[in-house]
Amino acid sequence: MAASSVTSPLCTWLVAAACMSSVTCDRDHSSSTPSMSRSSRRLSKWARRRKVVMAQCSSGSSEFNKRGFLIPSFSGSSIQGLMSSCLAFEPCNDYYNSTGLSSLSSNGFSSLFRSKDVAPTNRRQRRINRAAYSGLPVMQPGETVSVAVQPTEEVTAKKKPFTKQRRVVVTGMGVVTPLGHELDTFYNNLLEGVSGISEIETFDCAQFPTRIAGEIKSFSTDGWVAPKLSKRMDKFMLYMLTAGKKALADGGITEELMNELDRTKCGVLIGSAMGGMKVFNDAIEALRISYRKMNPFCVPFATTNMGSAMLAMDLGWMGPNYSISTACATSNFCILNAANHIIRGEADLMLCGGSDAAIIPIGLGGFVACRALSQRNSDPTKASRPWDTVMGKETLILNRDGFVMGEGSGVLLLEELEHAKKRGAKIYAEFLGGSFTCDAYHMTEPHPDGAGVKLCIEKALTQAGVAKEDVNYINAHATSTPAGDIKEYKALVHCFGKNAEIKLNSTKSMIGHLLGASGAVEAVATIQAIRTGWVHPNINLENPDDGVDRNLLVGSTKERLDIKVALSNSFGFGGHNSSILFAPFE
Repeated sequence: MAASSVTSPLCTWLVAAACMSSVTCDRDHSSSTPSMSRSSRRLSKWARRRKVVMAQCSSGSSEFNKRGFLIPSFSGSSIQGLMSSCLAFEPCNDYYNSTGLSSLSSNGFSSLFRSKDVAPTNRRQRRINRAAYSGLPVMQPGETVSVAVQPTEEVTAKKKPFTKQRRVVVTGMGVVTPLGHELDTFYNNLLEGVSGISEIETFDCAQFPTRIAGEIKSFSTDGWVAPKLSKRMDKFMLYMLTAGKKALADGGITEELMNELDRTKCGVLIGSAMGGMKVFNDAIEALRISYRKMNPFCVPFATTNMGSAMLAMDLGWMGPNYSISTACATSNFCILNAANHIIRGEADLMLCGGSDAAIIPIGLGGFVACRALSQRNSDPTKASRPWDTVMGKETLILNRDGFVMGEGSGVLLLEELEHAKKRGAKIYAEFLGGSFTCDAYHMTEPHPDGAGVKLCIEKALTQAGVAKEDVNYINAHATSTPAGDIKEYKALVHCFGKNAEIKLNSTKSMIGHLLGASGAVEAVATIQAIRTGWVHPNINLENPDDGVDRNLLVGSTKERLDIKVALSNSFGFGGHNSSILFAPFE
């Protein structure tokens, strides 16, 4: 520090602290208490031993020594301690009248303390005077003040270098559905208008008003899941593991290539709406007898995250791994979040989608209690009929009377574009983006004016940088419920207008509602439409409901369509809305 006739701020603070914390104030007082005299002598002796001088702080330090003021050399934490003492101790009245203070005026210290001829009468007045003489603003009751204890430094924000956003593509797909477990089988059945809805055979459901579902009749884990795990796991996990590994195989991820991957940048994000309901239900039944009869895996195998975790363990993938559960919007949430991990550079490969297997007594009974299911038991293949009239004009019976439960899994292999190119992967489509919103209205009913759905679609278009005129195919959520179908249809018309190029269909008309897996399976159908140029029909659409323009809907047979941008919607209980966008890779 350069020498100056004006005392430095640091020394000023040190002197002030010393004066307030350890100085004996005397104005011609030669006597003091014995304890204070002994303390002063000890301090003087210590100071002489340390050879502390005050010349470093001011040229008037000798005056201080004459008056008995002692200040050691401080550094590090000692400075902090002394400054704290400055704030903690209150000087006496004699201190303010000390002649020792007036002698400092020539050295710049007089500006810190009050004049010797003014004696404050109380603590508040002394505080105000100290603030005034130290250059600080005087605080009045109810006022606040900001004090800079260190010199401010000008900080120049470093701009992050511009980097081109990483593109995400779909390089593999896997499904387990009521219409088949292979991609081509599944989509060919959709194109042919085959229904996968039939009477439930897994358990006796004669007591239920609904006895139909999109039930998977035959399924084998051979070659996909270890036999030991296959016996213990809930079906939702078995569906997930199988579909996930099929997506890897479809994406060309061989064992040899697997060994070359950076596994810290490979992740799994596959969710479930219902989780392991069968495993948990069996545990409850076992508990009726004794806890000793319970499956020790009932808790981990019932949680929704365990499918993703088990698949990651099987593959050795150490990247992002978790699950999302947002009811029937689960898959879209997982797909969009997985894509974001890739865009942010946290992963190069992500398996994502959803899986559910809730066609068991407690699952069926729960949805029956919600009055959400169709009861068209006499004609199962006609039960799921999105956008069809609610009430038959001739029969005067309910036509579109609720959704049909389904089960299965859908998994996409998302990959960073350059990573995919480098390994020579086939690219099905490009993921453009998407969005989420919440209705914040009702647990199960959609918002009356579709505000959340409209916002979700508009945000998805904005986030993906897609003009609404470019969207010409929409795989709708359309579950075949009286309220939901029309609310979604009106929201779509609001967002896109009556664009003659747009075609809408609902995969649920043939496979039912796969709950948390529906979005992923429908994403596979959407990507297959992009890949093949064919969109599947809407079966059971005999008499469109009032206000529905039949020209916007795909008819009862498949249609040829050169897709520019495709939108896939999924909505769930709780008001969860999600929209994702795909396009042909160019």
